Amino acid sequence: MTTTETTEQTAETFSAAIRRRSWAGHQSAEGEGFLEVLMKGQLTRDGYTAMVAQHYWAYEVLEEAAAVMRGNAVAAPFCPPVLDRMAALDADMAHLAGDGWREKFPASASTERYIARIRETCFEWPGGFVAHHYTRYLGDMSGGQHIAKLMRRHFGLEGSQGTAFYDFEAVGDLDAFKNDYRAALDSAPWDDDEKERIIQEVLYAYEVNGAVLRDLGDEMEQWRKTG
Repeated sequence: MTTTETTEQTAETFSAAIRRRSWAGHQSAEGEGFLEVLMKGQLTRDGYTAMVAQHYWAYEVLEEAAAVMRGNAVAAPFCPPVLDRMAALDADMAHLAGDGWREKFPASASTERYIARIRETCFEWPGGFVAHHYTRYLGDMSGGQHIAKLMRRHFGLEGSQGTAFYDFEAVGDLDAFKNDYRAALDSAPWDDDEKERIIQEVLYAYEVNGAVLRDLGDEMEQWRKTG
């Protein structure tokens, strides 16, 4: 390795390392067939609702962990209450599916695996919590905004009805928030071994999120628009 290469590697921030090393997983999850077909407007509203329901089941546990981690000095800066999504997800599912939606849209096998991992890693390990939190929330603030725009167009949803999950108006400037989040990653008191462990958990989080979308893809023919 040359001196220049060594210097560049040393200079890379933790947040940049996470982004670089998880980019393939990020691209893979975005490219899953279900999401691609949904965003093209080729599925019924129930197809979109099924995806929102999987978010609900996962965030229910992730935000239980956030409530615990707000008492941890390292994890607390990453999870201010203004980010909480459960009230929005409750409203979205009520609007999209009405009463009884839990029986109609249960957690898939991959969502159950995701929930189990969150319970295993996010309640006692600050770095594991941040890994899963980063993977979900920064994605919701980024590509999620485009998803919401398309869902409103495809399904005639007005305002935030049915897409409140993606509404971060209370956060304010999303770009500024994401920059502050990355700065918090870079300043967190983790050594190199812990940073590597967190990156591995981020990679797992992307993998299991992709698996959730693949489960939805296996079921999507029932939601495909006809005519």
